[in-house]
Amino acid sequence: MAEETKDGKAEKLFQNFGKKVDKFLEELDEAGGKLNKEFEGKYEELKQVAEKLKKEAENKERWKEVEASLKKAGKELENALKAAFKKKQ
Repeated sequence: MAEETKDGKAEKLFQNFGKKVDKFLEELDEAGGKLNKEFEGKYEELKQVAEKLKKEAENKERWKEVEASLKKAGKELENALKAAFKKKQ
């Protein structure tokens, strides 16, 4: 009968251990889900920031082209005015 008690204690011990492991795995799964959602949120934020930076970079390039065109037009206007008001010798 003493052996049955030992077996019963061992079974109870392993049963409790199994329940604790199950609970731990549930918590681990839950934490993994939360981290996954957080990661997805951060990933989406980074995608939006990257898109914004890309658009700003494109705008900068566009404005560089506009600036160059305006400088060229200004130089041509300056040459035209000089030619128009140039003193005849």
